[in-house]
Amino acid sequence: MAALIARDLRRAWVGGGAVLPIAFFLLVTILFPFAVGPDAALLGRVASGVIWAAALLAALLPVERLVAPDLEAGVLDQLAVRGVPLVLIAAAKLVAHWLSFGPPLMLAALIASALLALPGDRLAAVELALAVGTPGMAALGLATGALVAGLRGAGAVAGLVMLPLGVPLVIFGAGAVESAQGLKLLGATTLVLIVGAPLVAAGAMKIARE
Repeated sequence: MAALIARDLRRAWVGGGAVLPIAFFLLVTILFPFAVGPDAALLGRVASGVIWAAALLAALLPVERLVAPDLEAGVLDQLAVRGVPLVLIAAAKLVAHWLSFGPPLMLAALIASALLALPGDRLAAVELALAVGTPGMAALGLATGALVAGLRGAGAVAGLVMLPLGVPLVIFGAGAVESAQGLKLLGATTLVLIVGAPLVAAGAMKIARE
């Protein structure tokens, strides 16, 4: 499993799959103040929601690269022949995807908080919410990537699948900044996604291989 994680991490960084989402996230947070104006009080009130919406959109970018390349290159078939369970492959991809996406996004959120005039006392809450919620985003991205692997126009289909399912993460993630109840709901949603995503991805990969 460690070898699979290292392989996917290396591919994410070399292929730009880890850099583009962060660049997109920062671009959204840079443009937003120009759209609403320089009112610091207004920006501070909406900053957490903007960060979470931008994070979900950024999480959509690498979805096509999570499963489809391995499916097309026959890597999944080779691993299956060697007796590696598809659930283990999916779990390794989930861990690698989060490592390449979650921590860098949390660091980028520090820059975004300054651009959006986020008060310092709320920054810690935003970072905690991202630490809890980004594994859920990674899990949702993996499941979506497996479901659309091999489909024509997979990018558009991935958006139609992932964005509606990611709405609870955005709502609870933004709400976690305001209350502990929101953080609990975010944690519960993330846990469900982490447990379910490898199973869904493994089933989708099995169907795609047949």
